Amino acid sequence: MRILLWHGYLLGGTGSNVYTRSLARTWSRQGHDVVVLCQEPHPEQYDLGGARVVRPHLDGPLPVFVLDRYPDAVPMRLPEMPHTDRERFVEVNAAAVRRELPADFLLVNHVLLGAPVGGASRAPFVVKAHGSELEYALRGNAELSEWAHRSLASATAVVAGSQHIVRVLDEIVGPGAHSRRVHVIPPGVDVDLLRPQARDAALQALVAECRRDPPNPPEDHDEWRPDPGNADRLEAFLQGDEPTVLYVGKLSGEKGVALLLEAVGPLDARVVIVGFGPARSDLEALARPRVLFTGPLEHRHLAHLWPLADVAVTPSVFPEAFGMVAAEAAACGCPPLVARHSGLAEIAASLEQAYPAEHRHLAAFATEDVSDLRTKLAELLSLPRAAWTALSRAARETAVAAWSWDSVADRIAAAAVAESQRPSA
Repeated sequence: MRILLWHGYLLGGTGSNVYTRSLARTWSRQGHDVVVLCQEPHPEQYDLGGARVVRPHLDGPLPVFVLDRYPDAVPMRLPEMPHTDRERFVEVNAAAVRRELPADFLLVNHVLLGAPVGGASRAPFVVKAHGSELEYALRGNAELSEWAHRSLASATAVVAGSQHIVRVLDEIVGPGAHSRRVHVIPPGVDVDLLRPQARDAALQALVAECRRDPPNPPEDHDEWRPDPGNADRLEAFLQGDEPTVLYVGKLSGEKGVALLLEAVGPLDARVVIVGFGPARSDLEALARPRVLFTGPLEHRHLAHLWPLADVAVTPSVFPEAFGMVAAEAAACGCPPLVARHSGLAEIAASLEQAYPAEHRHLAAFATEDVSDLRTKLAELLSLPRAAWTALSRAARETAVAAWSWDSVADRIAAAAVAESQRPSA
C-alpha cells in the first residue's frame, strides 16, 4: 500500500513524535510505500525504514499545545493563534498532502490540527487522537471543540490509544458521526530494540551510546539533547547492585516527578531522572544526593538503561492518553509502577492480568498519594530475586503480546481499509 502519514511536529522526543516515526519505520519495513509529512529538520538522524520525509514550508507560526523550543519554527499555543494563521497552516499542510496523492490511506496526527488538514486534503483520512490536544488545547475552549467536532465528521476512522481517550474525546468534542468509527488501538513498542539484557552488557552498551552523543557544553546547552558527561556519570552512578528507580518523561509539574522524589527520599535506592522541561531546576533543588539527572535520552540509550533499573515509575498527576514509557519499560523487563488513572490504569490492568496474584498490587499506586507510592516502591525494591524476576518476565510478555509495533501497524491499516469499505450511513 501507499501510506501518507501527516504529523505537524518533529520526530524525536515526545510521545506523538516517537509514535509517528515508529509507525513509519514499521510500515516501511513491512513493504509499504510510506511518506511522512512533518517539521523535522533532520530526518536522517532517525531510522524510518526507508520512508520518505516531506517538510511543508511554514510561513507562519507552528500551533502547539505546550510551549517548547522548535528548530526553525516559531511555536504558538493553538488557543492563542489567530484564525488566519490557523487557516494558513491547514492549507499549507493540506496542499503538501495533495501533492503526494494518490494513496491508499492518509493517517493524520492529533484531532486538531490533523483532522482539518485531512479534510482539506480531500483524501480519505484516519485521525489519531493523542490526548495532548484534547487536554491542553481543547478542554474548556468551546470554539476549538466545535471545530474539532466538525472536522472529525469527514474522517474515515478515528484511532484512540485507550478507552480513556475515547471517554475524553466524547467529553470534550462531543459524540457524533465519528463516534461509530472509533477504534481503540494502543501505541506500540519496539520489542526488538527494547528487550531484557544482562546487567554488565547493558551498562557497557549504555556508556558506549552516551559516548556517541554530540557535544552539549554548559555555555551553549541545548535542553533537547543529553547532558554532557553522561557516559562517565552514568558509569559511576550505576556501579554495583544498589536498588535503582528510573523516571523517563517530561520535567513539568503535571508529570509528578516531585511526588516521586518525595516518595523515594527515605528509601535506600538511587534514582535516575531522564528528560527535559521547565521544572528541571526546581526538581534538582528538591533532589537528594543519590539522584542523577541526564537530560533527554533517545531510545538507543534507553534500550540499555531500562534493563538496569529495578522499577520504572510513571507518577503523572495529569491524565495520560496511554503511558508509552511504562509499556517500553515493560518490554525491557523493568516492572512499571504507574499512577492508577486514565490510560496509565489500562497499562496497569494489562500487567495485573499477567502478574502473580500476590504481586498484582505492585503495578500501580493511588494517584498523588506519596505514602502509597513509597510503600509500593519499598516492596518492589525489596522483593526476593525470584519474585522480581517473575514480574520482569510477565512485564516483557505483556509488552510483546499487547503492544508490539507490527501488531499496532496492522490494526491501524486494517481499520482504515475496513472503514473505507463500509457503506455510508
